Amino acid sequence: MTERVRVAVLAGGPSAEHEVSLLSAHAVLDALPKELYEPVPVIIDRQGRWPVELRRDQVDVVFPVLHGPFGEDGVVQGHLETLGIPYVGCGVLASAVAMDKVAMRRAFLAEGIPVTPGVWFTEHEWRATIDSWGLVKSLDWPMYVKPSGLGSSIGISRVTTMEELRAGVELALTHDRLVIVEQEVAARELICSVLGGHDFPEASLPGELLVPGDWLDYEAKYLSNAEIATIPAVLPERVAEDVREMSLRAFRAIGGYGLARVDFLYEEESGRLYVLEINTMPGFTARSVYARAWAESGVPYPELLRRLIDLAFARSRQVTVRSGK
Repeated sequence: MTERVRVAVLAGGPSAEHEVSLLSAHAVLDALPKELYEPVPVIIDRQGRWPVELRRDQVDVVFPVLHGPFGEDGVVQGHLETLGIPYVGCGVLASAVAMDKVAMRRAFLAEGIPVTPGVWFTEHEWRATIDSWGLVKSLDWPMYVKPSGLGSSIGISRVTTMEELRAGVELALTHDRLVIVEQEVAARELICSVLGGHDFPEASLPGELLVPGDWLDYEAKYLSNAEIATIPAVLPERVAEDVREMSLRAFRAIGGYGLARVDFLYEEESGRLYVLEINTMPGFTARSVYARAWAESGVPYPELLRRLIDLAFARSRQVTVRSGK
C-alpha cells in the first residue's frame, strides 16, 4: 500500500474570521480522500498560538484554511516558505495584495480591469480633516464603507448620510487603519472560481449570489441555512465568457496561484462588469460557492482538494529546481 500523504490543515487564528476558518477546515478534513491522505488538524488559537511547531519531517504539505489577517494575507505563507514546506494556495505577494482592498484595486487598475468608483484614506487623514465630505465627494450615495484588510463582510457598512458615513468609518477603523469607501452600483452579484498554476489557470462556470438585503453579510454567508447562490448563473453566453476571462485576468494581476474566487457586479442595463474583489482563500464550508462552482464545472470536492494539493507540490518542485537544491 502506498504511504499516505500527511496533510496539515491549518485553521483558526487570531483574525475576526476565526470561526469561519474552523467551519472551512472541518469540511476539508472530512472530504480529504482517506486512502490518499492522512489529515493532521492544526488549530491556531485566538491569540495566535500554534499547538505544534510544524517541521518538514512531520508533514508533507500544508492546507492553510485560514481567512483574514495573519492567515490569508501572506504572513502564514511566508512562515511556511521559511520552513520549506509545500502549501496550498497563493504565495506571499498575491495573498498580501488580495487581502488589502486598496493594493488589490491598484493592481486591477494597472491592468485595465474595471472596478467600481471608490476612494480610500488612512485613520490619520480621517482624524486630521475638518471636511469629512471632501474625502468622499467624488462618490454618490449610497456608499459602502469597508476596512481595507478584512474579509467575510466583517466591518462593512452601507451608508446614505454623512452621519452614517462617520459611524461606518469608525466601525471600519476598529479593524484596520486604512478605510475604503465604494460607490454602490445597482447590479447583480456574480462569482467565478479560479483553479491552477501561474501559466494555465482555469475558470469555472459563473455563479450568482442571492443577496437577501443590501449585501451578503457575515450571517447570511455562514450562519443562515438559506440558499445563497445560483450556479451556474443565468447569463447571456457572451457575459458568462467575459466573467471567466476577466477572472483569469484578475488572478494573473495579483500573481495568483492555486485558487481564488473572483466577485463581480454586473449591470444588466449597460452590460458593464466590475471586479469587486478577489479572495485567495474563499470559504471552504459545505455551502462554499467556490467549491460548488467547480462541482457544477465537473470537478467534485474531493477531486478539487486533490488538485490543489498537487499544485502545492508542483510549485515546491519548481522552487527547488530554481534554487538548485
